[in-house]
Amino acid sequence: MKDISIIIVNWNTCDYLRDCLQSVYEQTKDICFEVIVIDNASTDGSATMVKEKFPQTILLENSENRGFAAANNQGMVIADGRYVLLLNPDTIVVDRAIKKTMDFADLHPDVGMVGCQVLENETKIQRTCFAFPSLCNLILQKAGLRRLFPRSCFFGRVNMGWWDRKTERDVDVVSGMFMLVRHEAIEQVGLMDEDYFVYAEETDWCFRFWQAGWRRVFTPAGRIIHRDGGNKSTDNARVKMYVQLQKSMMIFYRKNRGLFTWMIAKIIYSVEMLARTVFWKMVSLIQNKDRARLETQQSLAALKFHLFGIESGE
Repeated sequence: MKDISIIIVNWNTCDYLRDCLQSVYEQTKDICFEVIVIDNASTDGSATMVKEKFPQTILLENSENRGFAAANNQGMVIADGRYVLLLNPDTIVVDRAIKKTMDFADLHPDVGMVGCQVLENETKIQRTCFAFPSLCNLILQKAGLRRLFPRSCFFGRVNMGWWDRKTERDVDVVSGMFMLVRHEAIEQVGLMDEDYFVYAEETDWCFRFWQAGWRRVFTPAGRIIHRDGGNKSTDNARVKMYVQLQKSMMIFYRKNRGLFTWMIAKIIYSVEMLARTVFWKMVSLIQNKDRARLETQQSLAALKFHLFGIESGE
């Protein structure tokens, strides 16, 4: 059995994937590991690049985009490591982060999942990890109180705004761009819920780990760079991904928080999207800016989803 199986789900991020794989192989030393890439029907030559430049990588090529959760599950089914690392293709591993994070997990057998420190650039730390979604947290977020009082332990609790990500701590949700997971815990909790195409799948998974009694911990022992803050991953389908984020959150509320919370969340989102659609439509008529048009498209597409269940947008 290997020490760790590194699983990377890719969709049309060939250049990022190449750099990510190079960093994995250069920075991962003194442990037995395998790398599994699941390509979700990319059209940019990603699969060919992996075959030519990283032949030691296990490559699974999907004929269609199966989504993030389903593709990760494909990798976990064949993974042979004591640990599984879910790693985004738009990341760069630095300073032997994988080995250091795994060493931390070895010292804490009650920890089922570990996240590392994530940098947006050489100096800026990304605020990864966050609280479980709840009706209270949704209201705080949509009312703008989190932005008004980001360092408040109550108002800023959604993203833990008071915490600088330089210290170890238990968290609700380990962010999905780097999730080191104990294989033993996966066997108990199960794989990711494939009802989530993308977004919130790691939130749902962490919630199930919490229900099963496994700790989820952040440690700054390891570090990675998340290029462009992860924005490039969804640039090709902004409107569709905007709707998908809200769809995934609604799945989480219905599944884990009950019918009442789901109904209130649907009302909150619908009112917000209606207001955003009207506002950005007026701005687009006055300024005719690309951002205003995009915001209008996103908000209108999300409103159609919440009111009529229509999923549209490219």
